[in-house]
Amino acid sequence: MEKIVIENLYKIFGPNPEVALEMLKKGHSKDEIMEKTRHGVGVANASFKVNEGEILVVMGLSGSGKSTLVRCINRLINPTSGRVLVDGQDVTLLNKKELRHFRQKHFGMVFQNFALFPHRTVLRNVEYGLEIQGVAPEARREAAMQAIDQVGLKGREDSMPDQLSGGMQQRVGLARALALDADIMLMDEAFSALDPLIRRDMQDELLDLQEKMQKTIVFISHDLDEAIKLGDRIILMKDGVIVQQGTAEDILTNPADEYVASFVEDVDMTKVITAESVMKKSEIMAYLKTDGPRAALRKMQKAGISSIFVREKGKCVGIVTAKNCRKAVDRGEKTLHTILEKIIHKVAPDVPANTLFSMLGDETPHPVAVVDENDHLLGVIVVGLLLSRLAETMQPEINESASKNA
Repeated sequence: MEKIVIENLYKIFGPNPEVALEMLKKGHSKDEIMEKTRHGVGVANASFKVNEGEILVVMGLSGSGKSTLVRCINRLINPTSGRVLVDGQDVTLLNKKELRHFRQKHFGMVFQNFALFPHRTVLRNVEYGLEIQGVAPEARREAAMQAIDQVGLKGREDSMPDQLSGGMQQRVGLARALALDADIMLMDEAFSALDPLIRRDMQDELLDLQEKMQKTIVFISHDLDEAIKLGDRIILMKDGVIVQQGTAEDILTNPADEYVASFVEDVDMTKVITAESVMKKSEIMAYLKTDGPRAALRKMQKAGISSIFVREKGKCVGIVTAKNCRKAVDRGEKTLHTILEKIIHKVAPDVPANTLFSMLGDETPHPVAVVDENDHLLGVIVVGLLLSRLAETMQPEINESASKNA
């Protein structure tokens, strides 16, 4: 379900934006418009959708328009042209009173510089948005304490901001947004001011919270690794224009132009390619209740494989090999129970390829099972498939390197 829809959004900075907007629509560049009109192009003809419960990362270099774009969503910056729909409501048409109420209901925002009140305790900082809404003291304290607990700051509610580390201060900012219980969280370079270790911790914290709460999150970042880690989808901007949008794998394996290609060229592809993209869909399975070793062996021979995953009550419960099936047949066994190997590697579809290599080593000769949240088998991964997929992805780089050295 679409939570946010952005349609043909423009933002021009300057006293006569209509003139610059007309030039932009006629194909003039951002630099030409600045030179001729002294107007700045913040966002140019942006259109995209954000699905309910997803994390969309908007990224780009400094000056790309990403922060301007996110501020247009809740109208901290008023767009010059275009529409911003939230739950079908066009935010650009709201008057000041309607906008204030709409923000309180729908938006929580987390800033790069924490934006905490230095004279307020952690609790009173987290309560602030609820206080502005006129929520009764007891109710807002309860909501604030719950949010403080969610971000791991229980016991720090009476501390002052200057008594906290940078990571803890950002947790306060996150708790303040969570206390509002808004549908949408807008996070503008929220972790950029933190050192790398704390930043990774905060990214993990956000993913853990998202798994529980399923908020709709628009996250602004200039860091590609952060975008890959957090984003269900990524939008890449340059000079106010969206140059590509899609999943991390879409962007990294099929860059739209040379700018995107140069932007992503140093990414470790094993962190991006997922189990789902390298698996072979499994059409053959043995069934613990009905299949014996002879039936399982016949299925393997027909498919040209040496092992087969076994299903019971819809779930993947283990694997049997052709070698062990033959032995069981020779012993006259009629079921798979005695030869079923229950200790197998199972992964979710979104597990990155670099995690798979350790599972496909010599000590584990069996394929890896890709399963959904209900343990249903989606596909299998063998080392050959994994290496082949990585080779396909890296082939353009190999060709380019070869041509340079020729």
